[in-house]
Amino acid sequence: MNKRFVMIHLQEAMEQLQDTIKAVQEEGDYGREEFQVGMGHIYHHLNTAWNAQDASAERHKACSDEDFNTWRQFPKESELMLGT
Repeated sequence: MNKRFVMIHLQEAMEQLQDTIKAVQEEGDYGREEFQVGMGHIYHHLNTAWNAQDASAERHKACSDEDFNTWRQFPKESELMLGT
């Protein structure tokens, strides 16, 4: 596991989650569009942390368009061991 890369993305997701929670609680005009942008940012970083956890530092640095698009996809349910 590339812990450095995973931590960068988990930190970004956490910061966005904190910002989103604060905005929902405090901003009277916070609406669906702002929520969609915030949640998209959170999911992008969580998905990338999961999907690219085993990629090398060199591959992360190069990050092709294909890698970017693959890494940001939702993981398969079976990968996350979600219970029913």
